[in-house]
Amino acid sequence: MFTLKKLTYFYPEADLPALQEINLDVEEGEFLLVVGGSGSGKSSLARALAGLIPDYYGGRIGGRNFFKGQDIGSMKQSAHARNIGIVFQDPEKQLVMTSVEAEIAFGLENLGLPQPEMFRRVAEVMSFFGISSLRREFTAKLSGGQKQKVALASILAMQPQVLILDEPTSQLDPLAAEEIFNLVKRLNEELNITIILIEQRLERCYHLADRVAVMEGGRIVKDGTAREVADWEVKNRYPYVPAVAGFFSHIGSHDIPLTIKEGRCLLKNQYTFHNVSAAADVPAHNQAIKNTTKINPDKPQEFPVVEINKLWFSYPNGREALRGIDFSVVAGEYVAVLGENGSGKTTLLKQIAGLLKPSRGKVSVDGVYTDCSLPHQLARVVGYLSQNPNDYLFNDTVEEELRFTQVNLGISDTANIDQWLEKLNLTRYRHANPRDLSSGERQRVALASIMVASPRLLLLDEPTRGIDYRLKAEMGRLLKEMARSGTAVILVTHDVEFAAEYSERVVMLFDGRIAYDGPKKKVLSNSMFFAPQIRKLFRGIDDELFTIREAVERVRNLTTGNTR
Repeated sequence: MFTLKKLTYFYPEADLPALQEINLDVEEGEFLLVVGGSGSGKSSLARALAGLIPDYYGGRIGGRNFFKGQDIGSMKQSAHARNIGIVFQDPEKQLVMTSVEAEIAFGLENLGLPQPEMFRRVAEVMSFFGISSLRREFTAKLSGGQKQKVALASILAMQPQVLILDEPTSQLDPLAAEEIFNLVKRLNEELNITIILIEQRLERCYHLADRVAVMEGGRIVKDGTAREVADWEVKNRYPYVPAVAGFFSHIGSHDIPLTIKEGRCLLKNQYTFHNVSAAADVPAHNQAIKNTTKINPDKPQEFPVVEINKLWFSYPNGREALRGIDFSVVAGEYVAVLGENGSGKTTLLKQIAGLLKPSRGKVSVDGVYTDCSLPHQLARVVGYLSQNPNDYLFNDTVEEELRFTQVNLGISDTANIDQWLEKLNLTRYRHANPRDLSSGERQRVALASIMVASPRLLLLDEPTRGIDYRLKAEMGRLLKEMARSGTAVILVTHDVEFAAEYSERVVMLFDGRIAYDGPKKKVLSNSMFFAPQIRKLFRGIDDELFTIREAVERVRNLTTGNTR
């Protein structure tokens, strides 16, 4: 289907190539997973395969790039659109129409299909994705996850031969992500659509791939079956493997399983466990665990940084997004907020940041009621990072982005800029234009731009989106360090693995209400779907284990059983 020969590409004004002598063949009907760190060239490879570079992005290109034997550069744009579909990392870049139905029909109109055929295809994909109820919704008002579904549906309506997906589930909750990947696998197996997938949360999809390519520095450094590449990555200390495979590699297993099922069989054959259930003292009912301002008994009781009482909020269309929220956070707490798409997580953060005002109830931040203050008055106390980092980037260099924050808040500490550039691995991009960086790099620049204000409360909406495993671990440790220093951290995320590893307390929202609120192990131990891979691996075997670190330590302390 694709043949790339020594493909090399430079973005405009770039000194280093984004792609370096890529040699790659992709067969018809293949499911190829591309993994690698932020800025390794994954998205650039996707753009090259879709025929978007250099025509759309500019720059210089060398080598050869063929689709079914034809040079992609010589193909018409209509041929690209009809045969090769691509879903971008940021769905906002792909949505151009005002309503969901019009968005899905837009590509079909450009292909010149007759109206009855367009109606049939639109109805089919909307039913397939379960978004028929959104057909008349304004696309700009959709949640991040809903936008990704609409973007994917609009591409599939054109029935392409190849589907290129650049982190298509980065804003989806675990259940919705599983649904998307099951759909993608069906498209691959039943319709023989060639799938090229770029993804960071590998526990969702690694086992689905026929082949995995590992990228670093614009090159493909390894290419093979999923099991071959997992074994190679473990031996060469590459972190781009799911938690189950990572756990077995850390304990020195010769067999590296890719799924929970394989891992449980291997675990039971190798070790004897005496289970101590962590869920024994967890309420069996689904009522919320009553929150107090003192979750950690080792931390002193103090005045809450955030206090929410009986909060209700409805959008102008009448939809109730938050219903009867009681919630408080003290200095030094690290809280992860989980829940399905549309459950009210982002709305809750915007209420705390003062960007939305309560319909009923009260929200206070550092003793100030948000309905009596303007957002800029809270800016010295609250650092808010939204889902889209591009909302924060409008200066010409990374350094100017950080300095802009300081100037507007009257901060003169230039050393703080150097500190955050170093902490977030951005020093080498100090003089780069932030819009030229990868999605993960832009995310870190946006985070640095609010951290230079040294906020007392940090609100983060999906901060790990587009960030690779290494940088995710660094961010997790950094946020824990900030919490220890007294900053309250509230993190909205669909990344259950990240929440289980680094947060102290988990709040689960459902339909605008708090379903659970308490220490992470008490909340996650009762969850079947919102649970990390290690928890699923050891369910019923050792219910105290949630992270790779805990599991490795537990296995090494075993005095019974044998290993091979």
